[in-house]
Amino acid sequence: MRSIIYTQFDSPFGTMAIARTQKGICRVLFPEEKPFHKTLSTLYPNQTVVQNPDPFTKELSQLKQYFSGKKVQFEVTFDLTMPPFYSEVLTEVHKIPYGETASYKDIAERVRNPGAVRAVGSANAQNPVPIIIPCHRVIAHDGSLGGYGGNLDKKYFLLRLEEAI
Repeated sequence: MRSIIYTQFDSPFGTMAIARTQKGICRVLFPEEKPFHKTLSTLYPNQTVVQNPDPFTKELSQLKQYFSGKKVQFEVTFDLTMPPFYSEVLTEVHKIPYGETASYKDIAERVRNPGAVRAVGSANAQNPVPIIIPCHRVIAHDGSLGGYGGNLDKKYFLLRLEEAI
């Protein structure tokens, strides 16, 4: 049986969690998803969930730097299970540089499907690793914030942190 290992960390939003498999990071959880063990057990019902901070040294260091306002390009490996279109969208979202934004329309065009603006929004809403894959950097074509799974206050905070707005 595969294991999901997670640890908790402090963020400006409160206590968050990050989880991984042997292959890579699979989930970042916001405070409202507590208790993290229960959430992860629900998301990964066929896997053992264990709390252990040891395998997260690099990721926790990068998150700490990020939340302190330093420009960070997260260097992590992922283990994400999602439909191919979502994977393609999130690969493009991961390329948006720190402090910059792209519109849902921009991302749709980058994945060579310009009519898929709403589907890009759906893919972003299902991002299992927010902050590391910076879906907060995707905004509406008119410059408004659009949506954010972690809520718009968090999106605004993250964009302000990066001085993207």
